Amino acid sequence: MRPMMSPPLLSPSPCPLIRFLRLYPAPRRRNPTAAAPLPPYTFRRRPLPFLPAAMSSSASTTFPDSVVADPSALARKVAAIRAAGTAKLQVIADFDGTLTRYWYDGARGQSSHGLLRQGNEVYDAKRVALYEHYHPIEICPDIPLPEKAKLMEEWWEKTHGLLIEGGLTYEDIKKSVSDAAIAFRDGVVELFEYLEERDIPVLVFSAGLADIIEEVFRQKLHRSFKNIKVVSNRMVFNEEGRLVSFKGKTIHVLNKNEHALDMAAPVHDNLGDPNGSIDDYSLVKKRTNVLLLGDHIGDLGMSDGLIYENRIAVGFLNANIEKSLKDYSKAFDIVYLNDAPMRGVVELVSELCP
Repeated sequence: MRPMMSPPLLSPSPCPLIRFLRLYPAPRRRNPTAAAPLPPYTFRRRPLPFLPAAMSSSASTTFPDSVVADPSALARKVAAIRAAGTAKLQVIADFDGTLTRYWYDGARGQSSHGLLRQGNEVYDAKRVALYEHYHPIEICPDIPLPEKAKLMEEWWEKTHGLLIEGGLTYEDIKKSVSDAAIAFRDGVVELFEYLEERDIPVLVFSAGLADIIEEVFRQKLHRSFKNIKVVSNRMVFNEEGRLVSFKGKTIHVLNKNEHALDMAAPVHDNLGDPNGSIDDYSLVKKRTNVLLLGDHIGDLGMSDGLIYENRIAVGFLNANIEKSLKDYSKAFDIVYLNDAPMRGVVELVSELCP
């Protein structure tokens, strides 16, 4: 793990970093240089820091917490989603590095998959060896996507086989989570509570293991939320609590999207029925406005399979800011920097769903 360092920021804008912001619906202009703005749409709470309106939409700069490259486009999306109402909105979120913090006590935090310890050093080492073989393939830009997808499925299935063969138990999961260097971002509970009060579903997508994610919810948040469903690989345990199989198809980094909704199950307090599933897919798919939260540009694919009308994509750029900010600001409507808390998203949601 690397020691925590504050990534270098680019030169800040000379204008105030945080100011009260008026969002204007995009006017129809006959003469772009002489159009009067329509009545303003105003954030009622502490505003999000946006790029100066005078800058071109392709420009970007940094603020202490966030960047928006195209305020006008975001304003249109906010107005449209707000007008459609809460019944049309759903939230799609990645788990590791998005809902959870990137840094933990001065070092890189663990992922939900990386924290798992089987209690068997031989099998832990075998899983590490698989990672060292397949991870370079995962990040290699030269391998065609169909070929890479097959290799990722191969990696995941081999790893799952080792977990079964190595005798993983649910007690191993509970102990692994208890010992793990993992924590939710500040503001996550507030966000979940706000969404739960308004019956807005949250789909948590992960290429990891649903049972571990649920255990992280239990141990780190000490509660569950009726509106949250985990779309991830789900384990099946026998009566002794020993892993015997996995349910359904394998979800890996290249197919974690709404095509995998048949894997979704609510975050629950008990192990539950491993053969259970949710019965409201059609209701979720009718929610055609999306707030998407992710920490990699590839997370934008989580909404694949959903025909949406409006999507606001929020990206968390946790490291390599100077190198990646330009690409992130093009891909996401809002980019939060430096392992930022979730409070900015809470502010955004409060404007989408007052």
